[in-house]
Amino acid sequence: MASLTVSHNELQAMAYTDPLTGLGNRNRMREKVLQISAERASDPAPFTIGIANLDSFKPINDLFGSSAGDEILCQVAHRLKACIPDGALVTRHDGDEFAFVLPLIFERASAEKFGQMIREVLSAPYDLGDRNVRLSASFGFAIYPFAGEDCEELLKSAETALYRSKRRGRGQITVYSREIAQEMKRATQLEQALRNAIISDAIDVHFQPIVSLSNNQVVGFEALARWNDPDLGFVSPGVFVPLAEERGFIDALSETLLRKAAEAALSWPRELFLSFNLSSAQLMDPGTSGSILSILGRVGFDPHRLELEITETAVMGSADTAHRIIADLRAAGVRISLDDFGTGQSSLGRLRDFIFDKIKIDRAFVSRINSDRASEHIIKAILAMCDGLELEVVAEGIEDYAEAVKLRTLGCGMGQGYHFGRPADGIATLRFLHENYYDAAMAERVSA
Repeated sequence: MASLTVSHNELQAMAYTDPLTGLGNRNRMREKVLQISAERASDPAPFTIGIANLDSFKPINDLFGSSAGDEILCQVAHRLKACIPDGALVTRHDGDEFAFVLPLIFERASAEKFGQMIREVLSAPYDLGDRNVRLSASFGFAIYPFAGEDCEELLKSAETALYRSKRRGRGQITVYSREIAQEMKRATQLEQALRNAIISDAIDVHFQPIVSLSNNQVVGFEALARWNDPDLGFVSPGVFVPLAEERGFIDALSETLLRKAAEAALSWPRELFLSFNLSSAQLMDPGTSGSILSILGRVGFDPHRLELEITETAVMGSADTAHRIIADLRAAGVRISLDDFGTGQSSLGRLRDFIFDKIKIDRAFVSRINSDRASEHIIKAILAMCDGLELEVVAEGIEDYAEAVKLRTLGCGMGQGYHFGRPADGIATLRFLHENYYDAAMAERVSA
């Protein structure tokens, strides 16, 4: 009989325990919430549940292997268990997600203060033997009974708050409110509309000219996503592109846009290049280079005419994977451009660690070139450095004639901005070429 009792207890313990970390699991959390609710049935005082999610854990897990990932999760569990207050509970749910039940946290300010403390605890380096890694964490909190009256409702509210934290960046803390719920509801509606737009091929591509500053001749076009929804109206790419990244379907969006852009560019003179932006998520996916080259092959677009724009922050997530992707694409003839140069965290380090063909100077410097000596000297330094490294340079955001003249005088090779042309759809771009490119090219041939 005793052995049967032990066996039953062991099975019950397994049902309530996370096997990797030894913490409680989701079942243990539900039990704790039910216990607190029952104790406070006659006087329903508030309490808080929270969710913590490690930022960028997957790339580290992919880079160092699952055993290293498990070691990090165990170290996280040890830290959390050591610092939660008496009477509180910490559990591990799926993957890199941990949760808290906090009986003595009654309101927003205390929840945020607890989140800040845990964030600091988790930010210290993790020891993997031969190396240390750092991680941040994002948090979502929900307070009973305002955010829900049972465990599932509270968890759902905490997940909504966590999702908002993730949207705002790394290491963010959000406490659920009705306003946040409405904001997230709108985001979900926008996501569904965007998914439908991708399926129905309703996302458009517009093209902005890139010119040689020596003669204002068009040398290529940058492809830019545009979405005009029947119900939502014009939606900025600054809204829907990050949304596609966050919700995990940036690949589908990017593949659609690249296909459309390459098909349109087939109608241009062959000497003109197509510039296309890659997202940070794509530079973490080992299948990106194969997917891009496959699309070009199906369309019949020469890889040597394609330039891919990436940002410094995009290559920071998984540098080894980004290295391989860039190397594969360059081997096929695709050129790589570093976008928004000068605004990232370690520009010179990126130039040393990665092979680029072109640098795009951020418009933040270009817009002040005639009014701010510091911006002018920064651009001069960038141009001198790129000349030494044999890198081509494009100045972004040129708005007027004076900026274009100044950049040309300083020796900048190419420019882009409203001064030379606004983004336009494929048909308008062909019309632009007939009006501005073919006649100029013919005049050059005649004069020669």
